[in-house]
Amino acid sequence: MHNSSSDSATPATHTDTSAIDAIVGMTMADCLQGLKVVDLTRNLPGPFASRLLADLGADIIKIEPKNGDPARALGPLFEALNHGKTVEKQDFRNPEGIEAIKAHIKDADVMLDSFRPGVLEGMGLDAATLQALNPKLVIVSILGYGLGSSEDSRIEHDWSDKAGHDINFMAMSGVLDQLKTSAGEQAMPNIQFADLAGGSDTAVIALLAAVIAANRTGKGRHIAISMTHSLYKHLVMPKATGQLVKSFAGHEPAPQNDFLGGLLPCYRLYKTADARYMAVGSLELKFWQGLCAVLELPDLKDTHWQRGVMPNTPDSQAALSTVIETFASQSLAHWQALFATADVCVTPVLTLQEAKHHPLFAHQDKFGDTSGWQILG
Repeated sequence: MHNSSSDSATPATHTDTSAIDAIVGMTMADCLQGLKVVDLTRNLPGPFASRLLADLGADIIKIEPKNGDPARALGPLFEALNHGKTVEKQDFRNPEGIEAIKAHIKDADVMLDSFRPGVLEGMGLDAATLQALNPKLVIVSILGYGLGSSEDSRIEHDWSDKAGHDINFMAMSGVLDQLKTSAGEQAMPNIQFADLAGGSDTAVIALLAAVIAANRTGKGRHIAISMTHSLYKHLVMPKATGQLVKSFAGHEPAPQNDFLGGLLPCYRLYKTADARYMAVGSLELKFWQGLCAVLELPDLKDTHWQRGVMPNTPDSQAALSTVIETFASQSLAHWQALFATADVCVTPVLTLQEAKHHPLFAHQDKFGDTSGWQILG
């Protein structure tokens, strides 16, 4: 990892990366060796993005204000996001602090920030200034609502400077409304989809693409990531399936009555006798028929959308009621054991603690993390 020469630089909690590699099998940790990222972000979206880059071998220089990243108050979260990074604290309102940041920029490949529009310019860290120091520099700014205007004349809104958190970005994108209970009540998510999928993951994709282009052309660029717009892009399924349901139901479905939102008997959650849930993903006919065999419901094996039995028909609704009653007759443990060897896309809904102790995650590291990849050769 890069080591700063500044007296104010201190390493974040480091781990033995070779030990993690052995445990996690993270043999892609050499992919981004030599990539230097100056990370000015705080809280969750930016630090998770640079955590992903660090996992791939990038050198992360995390520069915090003198009072630190607010995520430090959530100790385990901060450690999970920032271990293995080099941390330096600077005064962002002091010219000396800005010059220290610029010194890192001179040989960096990427600068990552999460300030509102105009803040970088106010600090003297605008793209023109930084790319004059380093023409190949890629700057990625993670924003809540994006820029209010751009070269695309269709973009025109006054949301750029508004404050927000994950729940706000989810709400404005239309994604939050898709999370409904079976009774149609709004569900409160405990996963930060906008921060992580809309912010971190989208930023990493754009960042790596821009670095490849900069290596080819010698010219960097400044990219604004909108967490709200990125999350809206993830609505690809309900946008399509809503039209599908409308074609046979005559109206746009509520989220809990969409094609994959609970409308189909073969793809939904079923409550068990002990108030737990089984997740049934038997979307294809062969899986549905296997499910019916396990549940000993042979009369339902052809009551399936691929047999032309649409979910708004009496036969489909009757099948749904029968399967609901069947799952409600036994506990989660009963169904978990029964479906353990059945290849029909049926699984228990695990709690976080149950997932932590499942064999799937036996290779997690001390931060409760696992890589999302395995090397096959």
